Amino acid sequence: MIKHGIDQEALISKFSEASAKQGEAIRKTVTETTLKALQGRELSLANIRQVLNTVAKAASTGAAGSALPSADVETLLAKAVAGMDAALEKAVQANRKALQQMVDQGADLRETQVKKALADIEKMEDTLFAALRKAADGSQASLEGPWAEVLKATQGKGTSTGAQASATITQLMDSAQSNLRQGRALGLRASQAMLDSYSTLVSGVLIGMSDALQHGGAAPAPGPSRRK
Repeated sequence: MIKHGIDQEALISKFSEASAKQGEAIRKTVTETTLKALQGRELSLANIRQVLNTVAKAASTGAAGSALPSADVETLLAKAVAGMDAALEKAVQANRKALQQMVDQGADLRETQVKKALADIEKMEDTLFAALRKAADGSQASLEGPWAEVLKATQGKGTSTGAQASATITQLMDSAQSNLRQGRALGLRASQAMLDSYSTLVSGVLIGMSDALQHGGAAPAPGPSRRK
C-alpha cells in the first residue's frame, strides 16, 4: 500500500526480514524513504508529520514481525529513528537555506510567514518524537520494551534535527541583526510571492540538496520562487 508517497509494505518487509547485522542498511533505507516522501510534497509541518507517522508505523509493524530477539529488535528500531532523524535534519537544512535567501532579500523575521516558518523549525524535533510515541503506543505488546528503551535513549541525548533547528534559528537571527546594523533591511524588500510560496521554495531546496548529494557536489543556491 502506498501512503504519503511511501510503500509501506516494502518498508515493513525490510524490517521483518532484516538480520541483526543489517542495522546500517535499515537506517539508510529509512533515510532514503523519508527523504523521497518529503520531496514529493510541499514541505509544510503538516506534511512532514504525515510522512514521519507513516514511516514510524511501518517500521514498528515490520519490527513486530521480526523473529529477532528483543535486543536486536531494539537496535533495528533505533536505526529507524536515526534514519528518520537524518532525513528530518535535511529538511531543517532546506528551511535554513530558503530562509537565509529570504533574509538576504530583505525579509523581516517578524513577518507572518517568516515567523511561522521559524516556529515550524522549532517544532521539528517534537514532531519526530510525537511520531515515535504514536508508533510505540500503537505497537504490539512485544515491542513495548524495545520502544521504551529507544524513546528513552533518543529523548535523553536529543536529535540531530533538534541541534540543527537551534543552530538555524540562531544563525538567522544573527543575519537579520547584521542586516539591520548595516541598513540593508531598509533598502531591500522580500518578494511577497516568495513569502507566500515558502513551503514550495523549501521543497525545491530539499530536492536540490538531495540531487547534489547523489552527484557528489554542493547543493545549488535556491532560486527565486515563481507564482503558479
